[in-house]
Amino acid sequence: MPDSESRVRIGILGTARVAPAALIKPAAKNAEVVVAAVAARDKPRAAAFAAKHGIATVHDTYDALIADPDLDAVYNPLPNALHGRWTRAALEAGKHVLCEKPFTANAVEAREIADLAATSDRVVMEAFHYRYHPFAARVEQIIASGELGTLQRVEAADCFWLTKFSSNAYNYSLGGGSLMDLGSYAVDMLRTFGGSTPEVVSARAKLRGPQVDRAMTAELRFAGGHTGQLRCSLWSSDLPHVTAKVIGDRGELRLHPMVPFQQFSVRSADGHRVERFFKARTTYDYQLEAFAAAVLRGEPVKTAAAEAVENMTVIDSIYRAAGLHVREPV
Repeated sequence: MPDSESRVRIGILGTARVAPAALIKPAAKNAEVVVAAVAARDKPRAAAFAAKHGIATVHDTYDALIADPDLDAVYNPLPNALHGRWTRAALEAGKHVLCEKPFTANAVEAREIADLAATSDRVVMEAFHYRYHPFAARVEQIIASGELGTLQRVEAADCFWLTKFSSNAYNYSLGGGSLMDLGSYAVDMLRTFGGSTPEVVSARAKLRGPQVDRAMTAELRFAGGHTGQLRCSLWSSDLPHVTAKVIGDRGELRLHPMVPFQQFSVRSADGHRVERFFKARTTYDYQLEAFAAAVLRGEPVKTAAAEAVENMTVIDSIYRAAGLHVREPV
């Protein structure tokens, strides 16, 4: 593990579109992190990506990047069905891992990776970036304070219009589907704000192709007796938005659908107010800061492998309730 005065040297698996926002730009502002290498199946593409973003080393293969002794950690933004395979390989090579959501193809694979992580001293963190932003801690604080009273219902939605139907997000063999994509955020919000992992009562999918959900809705029930609802879509009549609603018997909290991680409103016996976080750094900035702190100083992370198992368990249950197959690893 790097010493407390060193930097975390990270290599990127692939040239995913999310990588600049999720890692490269935050790293440029973080003195404890350097993006040191990239690998892709197409080396010229990796070389062009490296040149554009100032990355020093280009590897021919994912295996070569993972074996690079100069790297401390790996960022894994590969297609969903490949997450488990390459996170496992990175762990076995002694690397820390920041893995994009969803953590794996299914809950069984998530448990295998979590068990492997538990036997190592490596950091394995699922990239639910919103969890590391001050707004999320504030929402959890309000719920825990009792201001909203006893929870009655928690709702979460993450909807978008993805018209590129050739995208991996619509490819079943690569772990595609709206629930695996945006829906994984909604599941995590429900678990976080609802206080536990819920039971799936029912689910209904709208399909783009065989086994591929372009939209999903699900009803859930928590151990405390309160209910939940999930909505997600890659292509539906829902306008693009991300939001959550936490309803108690004394009040209600709502995330703003257009700027959910920057603003929310609360109505309770204390009145109505809006809390804003527009001057805060980006969610990705906070996420990378937390990852570096975990690697360099052993600080805990909020989205560890054990939490990922819980999230994937709910995702699998929703697919089964909707009459669809769970995803399989590649």
